[in-house]
Amino acid sequence: METTVLNNPARGVSQPYIAPQPVHSTIPCPGRYWEDRVYEEVYTGNWSRTDVHNRIDLQGWLPYLQQLPRDPYVDSRWKRMSWFYLNRAGEPVVVPDCPMAQAGAFNDADTMADKVRHYAPLEDAFIQRTDVSEFIKGWAGLWDIQPGEPILMQINGVRGNALTDPLQGQGIHKDGSQFLSVLVINRENVSGGTSLLSYDKQGEQEIISGDLAPGEILHIRDDQIYHSVSGVKPLDADQPYERFIIIINCRFNDQFQNRILREHFPGAVLNER
Repeated sequence: METTVLNNPARGVSQPYIAPQPVHSTIPCPGRYWEDRVYEEVYTGNWSRTDVHNRIDLQGWLPYLQQLPRDPYVDSRWKRMSWFYLNRAGEPVVVPDCPMAQAGAFNDADTMADKVRHYAPLEDAFIQRTDVSEFIKGWAGLWDIQPGEPILMQINGVRGNALTDPLQGQGIHKDGSQFLSVLVINRENVSGGTSLLSYDKQGEQEIISGDLAPGEILHIRDDQIYHSVSGVKPLDADQPYERFIIIINCRFNDQFQNRILREHFPGAVLNER
């Protein structure tokens, strides 16, 4: 049975990052979740970097990081994920008990490629937050996501005392979707964790390389641009570090993922070939 979220309607630059001059006002137009420049950048340049401090209560999201279980497939990572779709009223609806899957063409890490992966769902208290529901709707509006299209939302990250590869062997990659965004929730005592966008898998045609601060988000046309993040280690070796992110994506080109979605969500609107 589906769970509705209705009452809480669920390029190259060097560091430090200097935001491009907006073509329009940086204040969103009425009815728009993002600044005007973000819409223009994703449609003309396939990516955009912005922040959501004026849209979400980032401090209110932090307690949910403490309840994350360990990723059962990847060492040194913690993770939850849930699938959503928008109903005809434009409200987020949870698709329960649906796993994720990535073909080896999109994820060549041995622990994850060509596997159907089950994770603990996002907590109800998190999903039911108004700013979470509005974030999902605002993100779907940016990419013109239609009712019934499955949207995958994950919280994952790393914590510890030693050098860790957040991608666990994926390297520079695509996620097998058309639209993807990465939002940094926290970054404590971190050296590394540098985000990279590139036009090629080798990283030779770099678009941007920089450290995202908490509240910053990268919007990416995942079928056009490769992405990656560098290894993470503690800035102060005597203290632990942690870095957690939200990943949200939709309209999958990965037919392995689409097949699994069709099995668990028969009414899904999919990008099937």
